[in-house]
Amino acid sequence: VIAGFLYAILILVVFHPVVDLIDNFNLTYKYAPLIIIRAPFGMAEVEKMEEQLASLRIAKRSAPSEEPAYLLDMDVSKPAQSESSRFVAVSCSNESIRVYNRETLNFLREYSSRPGILNGVRFAHACDSVMFSACTDGTVKCWDIRLATQKAVQIFSGYPSNVFISFDINCSDLIICAGTEKVEQDTFLVFWDARGVTNCASATKEPLGVYSESHNDDITKICFHPIEPNLVLSGSTDGLVNVFDINKDNEDDALISTCNSDSSVSFTGWSGKDYKQVYCMTHDEGFCWWDIARLDTEEPITLLRVLDVRDTVCIANDSLHYLVGGLYHEKADKLFLVGGTATGNIHLLSCSTDGLSLVGTLSGGHSATVRSFCWNLTDESLLTGGEDAQLLLWKPGAVERSLTKKPSMKIASSVQRRVRAHNSSLKSRKK
Repeated sequence: VIAGFLYAILILVVFHPVVDLIDNFNLTYKYAPLIIIRAPFGMAEVEKMEEQLASLRIAKRSAPSEEPAYLLDMDVSKPAQSESSRFVAVSCSNESIRVYNRETLNFLREYSSRPGILNGVRFAHACDSVMFSACTDGTVKCWDIRLATQKAVQIFSGYPSNVFISFDINCSDLIICAGTEKVEQDTFLVFWDARGVTNCASATKEPLGVYSESHNDDITKICFHPIEPNLVLSGSTDGLVNVFDINKDNEDDALISTCNSDSSVSFTGWSGKDYKQVYCMTHDEGFCWWDIARLDTEEPITLLRVLDVRDTVCIANDSLHYLVGGLYHEKADKLFLVGGTATGNIHLLSCSTDGLSLVGTLSGGHSATVRSFCWNLTDESLLTGGEDAQLLLWKPGAVERSLTKKPSMKIASSVQRRVRAHNSSLKSRKK
């Protein structure tokens, strides 16, 4: 009996820490297993991205155009049912949009808006043959690439002073939003009802309304939320990145958050689980990343701020000259950035709260600055366009018959001419 009693005491003493651990089950279960499970998964996905990047080779390149131009912006058509994307559209510096076959890069159509300048291109989500572009003539135009006509099938008109330099259409294809240059003291986010565009209605549509108080300089980027049709993100040369809920009755209520990049914004995007994070890049190659899910908490919303990525990312035997854009990898829950060099090398960077790190580099394709890209994580293919007037399709293990690079075309693009110095006079902002 005494031996049994002593054995019981020994068990309690030896396993007392385990009892404490069980008492603190919530804390231990919430944090420790996540670190153990998520870290290897994240690293595995990063390694997979490294392998994918290393295996990419040029599969196709577009034929030289009679009128070479910078390829400034790009979008691929959304898959119709079980089909893959059929088209890629490119916004060019010669005031045109060119449409190519997604797989062969065969040229299909070209649309011009002269004397205005087309800024950006987006495909509709529900119809892969309908696309949109914003124009400096104060309109957003809708094009149907099934038709032989070179005219827009629908025009969304702004107000007389509007000069549109950015736009997007929401994930339900219901709302279009465009951002303007600053004219005198006015800067606008203009909204339209986009319903009916897939039926190619020809009537000109007037705006639903505008937001006019949240930015005080050119609105360079508009980006709707990938899955929430009522949320829209805007970036401006005033340094502010704003998130709006357009379901609210007025602009003041609609403004969910304002984040300050302290520099002129060149690119914005969504990231994180359920896309509750936002990030931006700046014209002086800075990067900012915020978690707007923390707005109602005491935690800081800034996840990472890099004043100049060119000074922080170490690349052996090479350098980083600029950032192009970002890509959120849902499976890995990882944000990646794409940058490059003036000689055409493309760098993929991994983003974490600890900083930016190089994942891999693509070389031998472009001979000048890369300005746009679309990465399809389903088939691991990559489309890139640049200042050498080339559109390239990269695929794992592909073999191209000719790898002759085209010479650089160093002309001053419309985007470069439009960028202004950052205005440090900012409005008061919310958390």
